[in-house]
Amino acid sequence: MKLGIVGLPNVGKSTLFNALTRAGADAQNYPFCTIDPNIGVVNVPDQRLEVLNEMYNPKKKTPTTIEFVDIAGLVRGASKGEGLGNKFLAHIREVDAIAQVVRCFTDSNITHVDGSIDPVRDIEIINMELLMADLSSVEKRIERTEKAAKSGDKEYLEELKVLEKFKSILEEGKNIRELDLEEKGQRLIKELSLLSAKPIIYIANVDEGDMVAETNDLVEQVKEYAKAEDAAVVTISARIESDIAELDEDESEMFLEEMGLTESGLDRVIKAGYELLDLITFFTAGEKEVRAWTVRMGSTAPEAAGKIHTDMQRGFIRAEVVGYQDLIESGSISKAREDGLLRLEGKDYIIKDGDVCYFRFNV
Repeated sequence: MKLGIVGLPNVGKSTLFNALTRAGADAQNYPFCTIDPNIGVVNVPDQRLEVLNEMYNPKKKTPTTIEFVDIAGLVRGASKGEGLGNKFLAHIREVDAIAQVVRCFTDSNITHVDGSIDPVRDIEIINMELLMADLSSVEKRIERTEKAAKSGDKEYLEELKVLEKFKSILEEGKNIRELDLEEKGQRLIKELSLLSAKPIIYIANVDEGDMVAETNDLVEQVKEYAKAEDAAVVTISARIESDIAELDEDESEMFLEEMGLTESGLDRVIKAGYELLDLITFFTAGEKEVRAWTVRMGSTAPEAAGKIHTDMQRGFIRAEVVGYQDLIESGSISKAREDGLLRLEGKDYIIKDGDVCYFRFNV
């Protein structure tokens, strides 16, 4: 999963990115500090992997990962090229989902590009620029499709209908992701890399004092706005995450406990991202390696096998599957087999979150 971190300048994007990825990206108090996108790959924390590692004691333990992309601050007029906007918008097209960082803290030492703190205004500026960029892309495609449709080709006529629907909803100031689309519409979204079609979560960046309560008046405004489009809101203090990033695992646990927090901001962002993209985790386990893998909810056993190697999907025979909880309660894979908890599943089996799988294949 590739999650793009976007927002206005000076809202804490790069500070948060550094904390989440320990990537050391430059984070300064002036607009457009980030020009080229910073990319960091982060291990997804999963206690189940740790338990399986203790059970199998393998030579290697490999978590699944998430990729964060820190994209430069957008400004009003970005869709028309303001603030190097065209370049930055192109970077957003490459991500799977958008994490929009919203400033929900006051600090006279950190300037705001618009001179005052107003999270809803900030969100609407970013979202409008994404909409305007999409409208431009759709209008260009309509021009091309209209010429091709003059031939009477049914394919182009149908495409034109979908594009007109896109244009209509964008002109109403609504996001493409609000549309319920069939296959052709989904294909056009991918071809055009429409920004407002991407799933979105809002990350409310608060100061340290508001982190325990996980809210303040500004956060509540963001939540109210997000509710209207059924979007998730994750409250984070980028400064606290920066402090946690400098600690080892034991120290960070103590720090969180002292702060009255049960999990880090990284964990909350990853969980929200997984839910946003309908992702689940399955495991493979043996003497050589215990490994976590990410697939979309609804993936079949052959599709999950293909995540490991394309040959495994091509030559899929069957999967031996045991649920994580069943395996832990049995104490070992051999006992799970004796208890009848290890199942043989075919090509139509839908992988469930926590499945521990052994794939049989022949090529």
